[in-house]
Amino acid sequence: MRTDGLARATTKRIAGAASCSEALLYKHFPEKQDIFLAVLQERSPRLPLLGEAAGAGEVRDILTAITARLIAFYALNFPMAAALFGDHALLTAHRAALETRGAGPQAPSSSITAHLQEEIARGRVSATCDADATARLLTGAALHEGFLSGYTGTPVDDAEGLAARLVGSLAL
Repeated sequence: MRTDGLARATTKRIAGAASCSEALLYKHFPEKQDIFLAVLQERSPRLPLLGEAAGAGEVRDILTAITARLIAFYALNFPMAAALFGDHALLTAHRAALETRGAGPQAPSSSITAHLQEEIARGRVSATCDADATARLLTGAALHEGFLSGYTGTPVDDAEGLAARLVGSLAL
């Protein structure tokens, strides 16, 4: 899926790469879509920790760590996910599958927004900070780096350093 994208990856090739039979693959994953979702879930940055992080540690350090994870996640998964947009039926099925799991591409931004709102309530971030806009800027920048990495075929050199620069540019 990483080399051919979801639309062109066959279960036969996926099973071969996983060193298992197609039958075994289908035993655990009824549809190819389920494999993709399992891979994304396994690789997803662990953002629920944001709820526990409010009030603990430096706000900028927490945002930098989360943004660096998002950059790495998008760089790794963007080529695989981009194929969804070339196949309307696949995108529709993917959207429905995420919806049933209560997941989707809005999750990182929503988690960061909630974290920033909590930090604003605690007085650790300025009340003038637009939490939603800030979260969208960070996730959007991370997605952009994932796109660039996939487009150029080169890895992101220093996700942590880039994340620190992005967060450092914010007026919090």
